[in-house]
Amino acid sequence: MKLERVEIVHVAIPLVTPFRTSFGTMTTKDTFLLHLVTDVAEGWSEFAADPEPLYCSEFVAGAEIVLRDFLIPRMAALPHLTTAVLADALAGIKGHELAKAALETALLDAELRSYGMPLATYLGAVRDRVPAGVSVGIKDSIPELLDDVERYLAEGYVRIKLKIEPGWDVGPVRAVRDRFGDALPLQVDANTAYTLADAEQLRRLDEFGLLLIEEPLEENNLHAHALLQQRLRTPVCLDESLHHARDTAAAIALDACRVVNVKPARVGGYLEARRVHDVARAHGVPVWCGGMLETGVGRAPNLALAALPGCTLPGDTSASARYFAEDITEPFVLVDGHLPVPDGPGIGIAPLPDALRRFTRERRDLYAA
Repeated sequence: MKLERVEIVHVAIPLVTPFRTSFGTMTTKDTFLLHLVTDVAEGWSEFAADPEPLYCSEFVAGAEIVLRDFLIPRMAALPHLTTAVLADALAGIKGHELAKAALETALLDAELRSYGMPLATYLGAVRDRVPAGVSVGIKDSIPELLDDVERYLAEGYVRIKLKIEPGWDVGPVRAVRDRFGDALPLQVDANTAYTLADAEQLRRLDEFGLLLIEEPLEENNLHAHALLQQRLRTPVCLDESLHHARDTAAAIALDACRVVNVKPARVGGYLEARRVHDVARAHGVPVWCGGMLETGVGRAPNLALAALPGCTLPGDTSASARYFAEDITEPFVLVDGHLPVPDGPGIGIAPLPDALRRFTRERRDLYAA
């Protein structure tokens, strides 16, 4: 393949309800899509981070610069463009995994479309649908939280994840357990909000039979998470701390995590995400696919990853309606607690022109041959 054009499409889509975590509240999905055109096919991807570097160091405006000035020129210089050689071409640029993931995914989409191959087949998926969990943000009151959990369970979600922070942890978890019972698959996500000094407070969560506690301490501190795991019965799951398969192997060896949340954007794309999955599976560690409030463009490839054999826990691959009254693609709809894995070529989905037009703030070319 030869690269002909890369276009950036800045979109902003209102959320159906504000989504609050320990690092802030989102009311709009404000990001960009990449539209990549080659001489044989075109592909789409979604940048997963936000306008501000609060959840991670990458952010929308910075990623555009990195793509335009550093990543895309290296891609364009390749004499024969394939996804297999792209990682080596980009390796000289340190970090910026989310920007690299957006570029790799758009190219992978185009390449697989040219072959007529679904991403799920390429990755090695073993299921045509995956169980869907839902992430419930921090609320103003416990009654409001219980109402939300009841609604999501009525919609069919098979697992509930509660966002927690100091002051909003044991009480909400106890209330959900008391209301919905011990059989409910339940987990919590701290988004790095605690320190080792909070170990005794976190240990109070052991009594609730949680599937896991996700990224309780500062990211990239595997030693601290290993010390915390020694004090907890609840399995520690790492998310923000895992940037590639090497991190995953180290975390497992240190017993810093007993569950792995793999987010393709965070590790640089779906090829590295599959390696993360393979490392965890080889060590008998459960994997699940996390989410970053993606539109359908980002949700579709996540479903393909979630269908891999080592993904044995429900992921954050919620239905489109969980976040958006209207998506920019055909919506993903929950059926019997599951979402279908796209079976069309590439990521299996593309933006709907009218919806994309309504939610687009700006379009411009980052590269044109």
